[in-house]
Amino acid sequence: MSCLSHLECSRTGERYDPAEIQHLSRVGAPLLARYDIERIRADFTPAAIKTRPFDLWRYHEVLPVRDPACIVSLGEGGTPLVRARRLGDELGLEQLFIKDESVNPTASFKSRGMAVAVSMALALGARELATPSAGNAGAALAAYAAAVGVSAHVVLPRDAPRATALEAEALGADVSYVDGLIGDAGRVVAQQCQQRGWYDLSTLKEPYRVEGKKTMGYELYEQLGGRLPNVILYPTGGGTGLIGLWKAFDEMEALGWTDSHRPRMVSVQSTGCAPIARAMDEGADECAFWDNAQTVAPGVRVPKALGDFIILRGLRESAGCAVAVSDDELLEGARRLSQTTGVLACPEAGACFAALERLVRAHWLQRDETVVLFNTASGAKYFS
Repeated sequence: MSCLSHLECSRTGERYDPAEIQHLSRVGAPLLARYDIERIRADFTPAAIKTRPFDLWRYHEVLPVRDPACIVSLGEGGTPLVRARRLGDELGLEQLFIKDESVNPTASFKSRGMAVAVSMALALGARELATPSAGNAGAALAAYAAAVGVSAHVVLPRDAPRATALEAEALGADVSYVDGLIGDAGRVVAQQCQQRGWYDLSTLKEPYRVEGKKTMGYELYEQLGGRLPNVILYPTGGGTGLIGLWKAFDEMEALGWTDSHRPRMVSVQSTGCAPIARAMDEGADECAFWDNAQTVAPGVRVPKALGDFIILRGLRESAGCAVAVSDDELLEGARRLSQTTGVLACPEAGACFAALERLVRAHWLQRDETVVLFNTASGAKYFS
């Protein structure tokens, strides 16, 4: 099933054994899954997988689950790439697309990461799983844990979207709340995992959620007829989506699917919490902690991402940029995106639309470039 070779420290390159439960490396950095690409290069081709079901697991050779019996699937992946003709005409863009992650089983892109992470937790013998969440990750964990009958513990900021909290509860998760932000929830999870032996599924504190997210990159390549877009706009909180996309592009080049061309990556945040944008402006390799983080878009309210140095490196290597927009702009962006495309946009996608408008005005984009904007969750999850 998988050609998983080893896990690698994202800072030092030190190798770790994927047959054992691993979280961060010895220097406290995220671990990334590495594969024996040469072993599958001749057989794992776009033509060879063409008849497989169009879902996340069609790329099983470059996913970490070695035992098919451990795969936990609810039909994730294979999300549509929607041509946004009306919106493109308004902006003067001939090739504008929305990658709509809201049609995943739990109505967000978090389904991808949790499908793979829960499958690997099951393979490694874990039966008590926990995560901090701004909302969607907790709901996704609850769904995949329910599917195989393991326990899910979710810790949310008290002001997380109510719909996602109710979703996690309805799926059987043990849901608790903290006064504060995602980092405060993360500290509670870390403490409980240490005391009770739970398996910590926090963003980038285990190696496999990013593997599920990277399949978005493989799908884009196939949906665009064997090419990558020129530009990708992605809302950035913890950053697993951007890191996963960049990892997919590296793997596809190693597989011989693509050349060294990379899309220009655009990280989008709110002005109320914009550590990536600030670090890009300052030329820093890591982010400083963002004090008093406030935004109506919970998915990007992360004061400091654990993998910030990986995100920043990818943005610069792609000749990309980071854009911060106000909450007023992103809410208006979600409204316009929904009403011109038929895709019910979440606030984070609204931020991407607002950033797109700004980049068009700045002539950072060319009319004939292929541009992909991600809608990472259904806007319905944010109705009060």
